[in-house]
Amino acid sequence: MQNPLRFLLFVAAAVAWRAVASKTEEDKDWSKATATFYGGGDASGTMGGACGYGNLYWSEYGTNTAALSSPLFDDGKACGQCYRIKCDGGASEWCLQGKSVTVTATNLCPSNSEGGWCDPPRKHFDMSQPAWLQIAVYKGGIVPVLYQRTPCVKQGGVRFTIAGANYFELVLITNVAGSGSVKSVWVKGSKTDRMVMSRNWGVNWHSLADLVGQALTFGVTSTGGQTLVFPDVVPAWWKFGQTFTSNQQFTS
Repeated sequence: MQNPLRFLLFVAAAVAWRAVASKTEEDKDWSKATATFYGGGDASGTMGGACGYGNLYWSEYGTNTAALSSPLFDDGKACGQCYRIKCDGGASEWCLQGKSVTVTATNLCPSNSEGGWCDPPRKHFDMSQPAWLQIAVYKGGIVPVLYQRTPCVKQGGVRFTIAGANYFELVLITNVAGSGSVKSVWVKGSKTDRMVMSRNWGVNWHSLADLVGQALTFGVTSTGGQTLVFPDVVPAWWKFGQTFTSNQQFTS
């Protein structure tokens, strides 16, 4: 007859092993980093930033945002990317257990060359305070975190804001879903050939052609590899400072 105690011990060990295996499987797609917070309780101090989104309330990026250390920021190529972040509860008492938050990269956390948390090669998220408080306790100050890329979810279509002056069009591309970030852009005026645009800074792309008075078509390739063409998304009567919303959006 089988020993009942031995059988119960076997079952308990099997359950424990499955729990460990399940946690290992869950965490294998996560990377380690650290996180702090900035910007105040209403995130007003996070407006602007190195990606160029400007007022994050108006551009609908909201308060769940983060500034990335340079290894993650990648000279602005990460602007618009979305990350799911959770506090590493096994390494800090300040974590809110079982909680996670999705943030959008909207800024650079600059290095200070004095061993700061944002100095290379460290991977660090300087999160908005409202985002931080969803995963950690305020007085923790800095916590170890686990993070992973996640698709960005947006309402409505991709938006194009035109700035600059004659012979210099600076185009801010926002509300990008899917991978969230842009790899390359081209523009075609109704009277010109297609021209490749250059990344000026963050999510701002520029062209050195006189496109005033022309309807503008853009081709945008996301870092996820999807290319969308936005025919005449900017009408010929456009003025500098205006924003135009397309009826197309990137997929996850």
